[in-house]
Amino acid sequence: MYTLSVTSSLIAHHYLKSSTWGIENEQHSHHYQIEVSLEGHTLDENGCLVDVVYLEAQLEAILRRYRDRLLNDLPEFAEINPTPENFAHILCQALASHIQLPRIQAISVKVWVDHHVCASYRTTA
Repeated sequence: MYTLSVTSSLIAHHYLKSSTWGIENEQHSHHYQIEVSLEGHTLDENGCLVDVVYLEAQLEAILRRYRDRLLNDLPEFAEINPTPENFAHILCQALASHIQLPRIQAISVKVWVDHHVCASYRTTA
């Protein structure tokens, strides 16, 4: 299976809604690195899984909503903690609804909170 990945970054703020996280319970920011991977069995007539410019544009359109925002204030985080795991899930579902290409078999999103920690979510088409 072929895989194509792109990355982007954003700064967003959050706090965790629990009394057991210590400093994570206080509002703070992360310089998130977002990695999106598309998977598929076939390539187009140009030998590409997907147009990179198209994928980057789709990702940026989605990330605009989160850039420089307090994630806790957004409706998608109203009932859940804005953890990297939940953020990856939300971004992956948003991309899946925007990218409607028959060649794509799976979409995965990794949310890096620093150089050592990331969470990911993968969905199949």
